[in-house]
Amino acid sequence: MTDQDLKPIIKRIAVDNFNRNGYHGTTIRTIASEAECSIPMVYYYFKSKKDLFHEIIKNDYFAILKREAARLDTKDIVDFYTRFILNIMNLSEYEKKIYRLGIKVYLSFDGDEELLALMEAWEASIIPRHYQLIFPHLKDPSKAETIVRTLMHLLENLIESIVVKNRTMTEKEIREELSIVLG
Repeated sequence: MTDQDLKPIIKRIAVDNFNRNGYHGTTIRTIASEAECSIPMVYYYFKSKKDLFHEIIKNDYFAILKREAARLDTKDIVDFYTRFILNIMNLSEYEKKIYRLGIKVYLSFDGDEELLALMEAWEASIIPRHYQLIFPHLKDPSKAETIVRTLMHLLENLIESIVVKNRTMTEKEIREELSIVLG
């Protein structure tokens, strides 16, 4: 195994451990042992457990969000959000684990103040984006704020159900739920 192969192995093992044991229940010693490398080798790539966790959330989690949002290109708003949820449902198991860690940080179950602030800033930035997406499709624009809040709650609920609980939904089910909010 080369040094270039080791960093992604360490990350993959860390993602598994953070999912299984939480941030506080995961140790660099365990990660090193499972990666079959020395503890100093883990510290060669990551300054600390916090640095490793932050890289997973800041780089990998947000990269998934950005990639999935960029994949969507449609004029039908229900189709747009349906495809987004379907794409999340079809993430690889590894990416679902990363996404699950992001949800845990978002819900304040894991991570720290810096990551929580990052999540809050991200959420604040997507509210205007949702508003821009749905506003042209609204029959009653005076209800736009309420619809955006309801849509965000529905999306969070669907994603948590799919990623955290491993629930599978049909495209029809997703479309029906979104249609109730989006009309």
